[in-house]
Amino acid sequence: MCGILGIASRTDEVFAEIYDGLLMLQHRGQDASGIVTYTGENFREQKATGLVKDVFDADDAKVLTGKVGIGHVRYPTAGSLNASEAQPFFVNAPYGIYLVHNGNITNTTEQREKIIAKYSRHLRTTSDSEILLNVLADKISDSIKVNGTADPKRNLFAGVKMTMERIQGAYSVITLIAGVGMLAFRDPHGIRPLSVAQRTNENGEHDYAFASEDVAFGINEFEKLRDVAPGEAILIDLDGNMHSFQAVEGKLTPCIFEYVYLARPDSMLDGISVYKTQLRMGQTLAKQIQDANLEIDSIIPVPDSARPVALEVANATGIRYREGLVKNRYIGRTFIMPGQAERQKSVRRKLNAIPLEMKGLNILLIDDSIVRGNTIKKIVQMCRDAGAKKVYVASASPPVKFPNVYGIDMPTKRELVADNRSIEEIQLELGTDALIYQKLEDLIWAAKEGNKDIQQFDCSCFDGNYLTGSVSDSYLESLENSNRVSEKMGAAPVAGESWNGAKLATNG
Repeated sequence: MCGILGIASRTDEVFAEIYDGLLMLQHRGQDASGIVTYTGENFREQKATGLVKDVFDADDAKVLTGKVGIGHVRYPTAGSLNASEAQPFFVNAPYGIYLVHNGNITNTTEQREKIIAKYSRHLRTTSDSEILLNVLADKISDSIKVNGTADPKRNLFAGVKMTMERIQGAYSVITLIAGVGMLAFRDPHGIRPLSVAQRTNENGEHDYAFASEDVAFGINEFEKLRDVAPGEAILIDLDGNMHSFQAVEGKLTPCIFEYVYLARPDSMLDGISVYKTQLRMGQTLAKQIQDANLEIDSIIPVPDSARPVALEVANATGIRYREGLVKNRYIGRTFIMPGQAERQKSVRRKLNAIPLEMKGLNILLIDDSIVRGNTIKKIVQMCRDAGAKKVYVASASPPVKFPNVYGIDMPTKRELVADNRSIEEIQLELGTDALIYQKLEDLIWAAKEGNKDIQQFDCSCFDGNYLTGSVSDSYLESLENSNRVSEKMGAAPVAGESWNGAKLATNG
C-alpha cells in the first residue's frame, strides 16, 4: 500500500502540485517520499525516508523544475526498510525511465534470476519495484529491436504488453520517460487502485494526472475522468495528448481491504464510495450486534477509520454513540509502523480514553479491522483502566487469517491474531467480554452495492483465495522465512511462543 501520483501540465511547474497531491496520499505510506520532475531535457530527483513535509521544503521548488513529474509515498511491503528502497527508481536505457509502483509482484524470484542471468542487469535493491522496472525496460528494448525507434508510443505499449504477460501480482504503475512523456498502467486484475484526471487551462488545453486515489486531484483542480482499466496502459506524451491501449484482457477484481481501512473515506475507487461502503458495513454489523443480545450502554469508535461504521451501527441499533477515545493527530497510523515494537509503543501515544464515557459502563468498541491484535488489545485495557465495566469489541471486517501478497503489510500468518484461533480464543487473547466479526459475505455486499458490475473482489487476506499465479505454498513459506519479515517483526520468538505471544505446538 503505497501512494503514487503523476502530473503532466502544459503551463505550470509541477513540483508544488505533486507535493500537495502527495500530502493527500500520505495515509498510504509514511516510510519514505520521493519526487522526480522532467524539464524536457533533464530529470530532477529528490527522495528520502520520512513524511512528505519533512523530505521537501521550499528550496526544492527551485531545483525540481519541469512541467511533468511523478511522486511516491512508501509503505514497505517488499524489500528492506532503508533509504535505498525509496522511490522513484531509475534505469538509463532505453530512453531513461523513472518508475513509481503500488502493489507487490509475486514471481520475483524467477524474474530476478532472469534479469541478472539472461539480461546481465545489476539490481541495487531487494525491491520488487526495481524488478518490475527492469522487466519493463527489457521489454521496451525488445520492441525497439523489432520496430525501430521511429514510434516510441508503439514501443512503449508493446513493452507494457510483454511486461504484463511476464509479471504476476498486483501493480499500479506510473513512469516518466525521457523524450516521450508519462506512462501509467494497471495489472490485469486491477487489484490496486489507479485513476486518471483532467484539467483545462486558460488556453483550453488539457493537463492530466494519475493517482492512487482521486482525493489527490481536487487540491490541484483536476476532475477525475475514470479509473484506469485492468490491463490498460495510458500515455500522456510531451505534447499533452492522451493515448490509451488495452495491453492485455483484464477483469476487475479490486482489493476489498481498500474499502475497509487503506483508502480515505472521501475517495471513490472503481466507482465505489469508500464512505458509503463503510456505512453499509455498519448496517450489516448492526444485525449481528443485535442478535448477540449484549447489554450495551454506548458505542465508541476506534478513531478515525471506524467512525462511519460506528455511526451507522448506533443509528441502526438505537444505542447511543459516544466519542470515548481521543486521538493524537500527530502520530501516524499504527498499522503501517515499520516494526512490531514500534507499533505497540505507538498505541499509548496515539489514543487516550475519556473516563467520563467509560466509568461503570458497558461499552462496545467498533474497530475497522483486527490484524495483529496489538492495538485493540491495548485499547481494551485502556478502557478498563478508565473504569469501563464491560468492554465488547466488534470488527467491521472478517477475521484476517491469511497473508496478503498484493501490497498490504501482512506477509506472514504468524503475526495474525486470527491465525489458527477460534473466535473464542481470539476474544480471550484480546481480553474482551465479547467479540463480533463482520461476515465476509456482508462485507462483499457492502462494497458491491457501490458498483454492481464488479463480479469479484480480492478477499485473499480473509479467505486465502489468491487471484494471480505464483502464490504457491512454497511462495508463502518463503515469505514467512524472509529477512524482510524478521526485520519487521524484530527478534525471533522464544521457543514455544508465536510472534503475537500465543503458545505454539511443539513436537516431542
